[in-house]
Amino acid sequence: MSIGRAEKMVTVNQRILFEEVETYSNHVIGVATLNAEASLNALTLEMIDSLSARLEAWQADELVVCVVLQGAGEKAFCAGGDIVQLYQSMKAHPTGPNPYAEAFFSREYQLDYLIHTYAKPLICLGHGIVMGGGLGLMAGASHRIVTESSRIAMPEITLGLFPDVGGSWFLNQMPERIGLFLGLTGASINATDALYLGLADHFLESGKRSALLPLLKEADWTGVPDVNHMLVTMALMQLSAGETDKKPAAQVEAHQALIRNVTRGRSLVKVCEQILALDTGDSWLRRAQQNLQRGCPVSAHLVWHQTREGRYWSLEEVFEHELRMALQCTRHPDFAEGVRALLIDKDNQPRWQYASVAEVPESWIEPYL
Repeated sequence: MSIGRAEKMVTVNQRILFEEVETYSNHVIGVATLNAEASLNALTLEMIDSLSARLEAWQADELVVCVVLQGAGEKAFCAGGDIVQLYQSMKAHPTGPNPYAEAFFSREYQLDYLIHTYAKPLICLGHGIVMGGGLGLMAGASHRIVTESSRIAMPEITLGLFPDVGGSWFLNQMPERIGLFLGLTGASINATDALYLGLADHFLESGKRSALLPLLKEADWTGVPDVNHMLVTMALMQLSAGETDKKPAAQVEAHQALIRNVTRGRSLVKVCEQILALDTGDSWLRRAQQNLQRGCPVSAHLVWHQTREGRYWSLEEVFEHELRMALQCTRHPDFAEGVRALLIDKDNQPRWQYASVAEVPESWIEPYL
């Protein structure tokens, strides 16, 4: 269920909807809806360009006081980027240059950076699946909402990529090397975990999403962004009051001491060995181990780099470094092979360039960095 049909439709596009809703104070709320349910609202280059242009227009419009970003349907906010098109471009340009990949990653990261630095309140409804590029959209929003159905992950290690879209930023904001663990294992987290790790700000029972827009319409909006940020926070606190009993059980915090121990080590090889050596019956940890075991060894090295060096990068530098790394991924065989195994042939048997993390030579990683 989306937050509601607005009074005035601005733009309708097959994959993204833009609406403007008048408030009682004669201001405007912009509503952007990713509208590709069949692909779990995966981002295409066209969607990225449309959303970027609309957000910039709303930012410049004095009447627009707030923006809401959501996904159509119940299954997902956004499951990531449309990597099938990327796969096709990599097959056509195996060693680069790859015009489509350059356009896709550079414009996607520009959109993510715009959201991080947006001058007005931007609410993201992270309901359902929020993965990869979807988390890139959500991570920078000023007000990030999760529900009991939120399932959040950066599973790029299973694809031969790395946690991009600002992952070098938000993974390094997490305590006690949890970002390293999540990057290496692609482990999925829930709403309670997201709140604990600073990836979300408010928990809202999914059935209350339809009440958000009417409540925002009633606010006493001003021309001062700081005041409007406070108005959004107050509205979300009012709407989410008394919802603590509906939050899912914590996964990350419950295992924090264990995660701290297994990620303690001066080498990537050592850390991976410690994670894989865990003797556990916990299903969440076992899935994390399986992702690392089956994941791309080169990707593990990239995660190691971005969670060690990335902590010193500014937000702008994060996206610059990630753009270089992502384009190198398109020029090396593992990324295309990961997509093939998972989404094209669906045999789930990727043939990585190296069989283990220990076998990857430094000379193979240097071009990415």
